[in-house]
Amino acid sequence: QVRRLIEKHPMLYPLHTQDGIWKHEGQVWTHWSDGFLPGMMWMFAKRSERDSPEAKYWMEQAARYTKPIEERKKDRDVHDLGFLFLSTYYRWYRMTHDAALREPLIEAGRTLATRFKEKGGYLRSFVADNSVFIDTMMNVGIIFYAARETGDRKLRDIAMRHCWTTRRVLVRGDGSVAHEGIFDTDTGEFLKQTTHQGYRGDSCWSRGLAWAAYGFTTAYEYSRDPRFLQTAEACADYYITHSPADGVPPWDFSAPAENRTLLDTSAAAIFAAGLTRLCRLAPDPLKGHLYWSTAVQILRSLCEKHLAKIDPKWEGILKGGVYHVHKGVGVDESVMWGEYFFCEALERVLWKG
Repeated sequence: QVRRLIEKHPMLYPLHTQDGIWKHEGQVWTHWSDGFLPGMMWMFAKRSERDSPEAKYWMEQAARYTKPIEERKKDRDVHDLGFLFLSTYYRWYRMTHDAALREPLIEAGRTLATRFKEKGGYLRSFVADNSVFIDTMMNVGIIFYAARETGDRKLRDIAMRHCWTTRRVLVRGDGSVAHEGIFDTDTGEFLKQTTHQGYRGDSCWSRGLAWAAYGFTTAYEYSRDPRFLQTAEACADYYITHSPADGVPPWDFSAPAENRTLLDTSAAAIFAAGLTRLCRLAPDPLKGHLYWSTAVQILRSLCEKHLAKIDPKWEGILKGGVYHVHKGVGVDESVMWGEYFFCEALERVLWKG
């Protein structure tokens, strides 16, 4: 499906399908998902037989789609630089060990750190100075990376403080999460939880919960702060206990009964990918096994019930993804982040790494 996409719509960086078709007129906002398509290509290149025509093809395509992203390393208008660079330049660097590829990663981390609000201790979202998103937990890893590679303690401090603040204001005692937090920018006082994409401010938007579980896992890998591991496990446990048996959740865990039939396969894919990392870190082996087996169960469900291969006209891989319910955008469609994290989870399960 990826080969079909890049041959039919060359150099398109799609966000979501419309009636199963990638190329259409629709809202894109901040181009936050442009790294996911080349990110899949890097996975395919890595898993192709070395020096084979297949590997060469995917390496060439991945580089072609990755290079235009480099200019975003100085983009100060978004909180999504981790999505853009960890899926592309980080994978490229890990494959080739070309030292020149580290520079865009480090610069992107430094750029994202400029969004830090000293009063409040958070990385502001793209919406406003007083706003923090749970999504940013998936991006703070690029700051941790830049801090580690350069030895910059200030960068590490920014990353740590953002994680502590997010844990305090967006993660609830039961492991559920809010999408957005609002601060008083004059005093740094936290004011309230709210949402843009969830059912309501006090609900638990399933994709946001998946971002949190995965993001705090990454934060723990970099920092070894046990609070981040505890938070990742709390989010994972909430997801497992509130999802259907097949592991594919409703778009919001608090949505009313008549609205809970709308699932989000992208949340399931993100969560499966996160669990394949969290399972190795859990101090309790039984809990680790639960996380691994849950990831496998989710992938089995996605493969058996939600693949688009039965529909020859559908251009995506995974049906049933959700972008923005309230705007009616990308609802029950393929979404590019769902495709990417589905492939990432499959890669980890099939190759154990």
